[in-house]
Amino acid sequence: MTKEELTLVIIDRLKKEYPNAGCTLDYDDAWKLLVSVRLAAQCTDARVNVVVQDLYAVYPTAEALAEAEPEEIEAIVRPCGLGRSKARDISACMRMLRDEYGGKVPADFDKLLKLPGVGRKSANLIMGDVFGKPAIVTDTHCIRLANRMGLVDHVKDPKKVEMALWKLVPPEEGNDLCHRFVLHGREVCTARTKPHCGRCCLADICAKTDV
Repeated sequence: MTKEELTLVIIDRLKKEYPNAGCTLDYDDAWKLLVSVRLAAQCTDARVNVVVQDLYAVYPTAEALAEAEPEEIEAIVRPCGLGRSKARDISACMRMLRDEYGGKVPADFDKLLKLPGVGRKSANLIMGDVFGKPAIVTDTHCIRLANRMGLVDHVKDPKKVEMALWKLVPPEEGNDLCHRFVLHGREVCTARTKPHCGRCCLADICAKTDV
């Protein structure tokens, strides 16, 4: 089976296993997803979803958050870890949205990358989830599973994994596949324990490389 054929089988099986996969960060506006994805670095989505409720109770709009001092933001987001750097990025990002984009998140990948604290992973998430554009979000789950399944060969660099997957994954499937990788990576193909191959829907086709 070629990597292209393997990819299509993986997509099909994970669709059946996780039919309702979606972003596990709570948001109802694009700027809120920007905030949450920055807070999610080295923090669980569940904790981020709790902390942002307190943040938005004080700063309910992107404009209000842009007016806040980084120290004020840090006092609220500290439970997510790395509070100072995350608060600094969130403040600078919201101010750039206010000053350059009228408070709106740009629907352009390169413009997203220019926002403070936004890398390729975050920009792809915004493009896919908010704007419905083709996207591949190479988070730790995606990188681990792509290697284990044999879609890439011992590649750890997020951008290299992303570029390799663009060649294999149909554009319209990329965003949802990455969400399914997250769910499968948390429940079955785990990182901190031995993978639960006995109950994996991909066990018979997985390369099971030691990654």
